[in-house]
Amino acid sequence: MTMNKKRSKKITVGEERYAYVISPATKGQLALTVEHEEVKGQKIRVYLKSEINEFWVEFPYVEDLNLKLLKPSEISLIIEDALSRGWTPKSKGPMITYNLDENS
Repeated sequence: MTMNKKRSKKITVGEERYAYVISPATKGQLALTVEHEEVKGQKIRVYLKSEINEFWVEFPYVEDLNLKLLKPSEISLIIEDALSRGWTPKSKGPMITYNLDENS
């Protein structure tokens, strides 16, 4: 499955360019999906707890919501960590899945 080019954003880590998409996963969770921009090989998907999609539903009572977003600097760190753990974005393979919490 190829990532939607219109919805994806680009990021450079080291000398390589990657495409990523952040989308709702389940209630209270977002999913970050990353692949190499040129070679459509192995992808990573990172799940994180965030109730950002509930913001307008719950407005103005949002003080108890977890409104976590991912900054590009955090996405770069996630990519670097995945590469150090053996992610091979230029080779075919099954998607690697991680869960991101406040401590990691």
